Amino acid sequence: MIRFADKPTLVGDHVTLRPIVAADAPSMWADLHDDEAMRLTGTTATFTREQIDAWTASRAAQPDRLDLAIVDRATGDWAGEVVINDVDPDNRSCGFRIALTRTARGRGFGSEATRLIVGYVFDRVQEPSIHRIELEVYAFNERAIRTYERVGFVREGVRRAALRQGESFHDAIVMSVLRTDPSRPTLAGEATGLTADRQ
Repeated sequence: MIRFADKPTLVGDHVTLRPIVAADAPSMWADLHDDEAMRLTGTTATFTREQIDAWTASRAAQPDRLDLAIVDRATGDWAGEVVINDVDPDNRSCGFRIALTRTARGRGFGSEATRLIVGYVFDRVQEPSIHRIELEVYAFNERAIRTYERVGFVREGVRRAALRQGESFHDAIVMSVLRTDPSRPTLAGEATGLTADRQ
């Protein structure tokens, strides 16, 4: 079984990815009140502050997913989160998502965070290894699509009219990167606290 019980800290040039902890609740709560972030991610669910407090406090104990905070190395400020989830051990695949706080967008943080986490999953998670990482991104989020393509994700298809916002429907683009893709990220930067996840 593929497990993510070990929670790494990954250090890049501009961001650090580290395990989400209870003290991150105020930052995550603020992100949930960012209308642009909610639009880009297609988030329609509502949460209470108590739910966010419980969520952030429980991330370290989740062996079947990896939730990491994105931290601006220059300031130490929360810049968003990256998540590896929806693990399918039979097909050695998993899902990926990322959300950046308002002040972190357009600064290259998303590209670096994505490279770090994808490189970690492919290079350090073993026995068994992940072969495929997939995501969905809404067609109107062109900046995110360009970022994913730069990092090595490949467009695979379209889920037509998958998201309704008001009276408009939007397509979702399905993308993936494979362990065997020549352009896929490798673990770059300094990585600390890394141990191979065990079966």
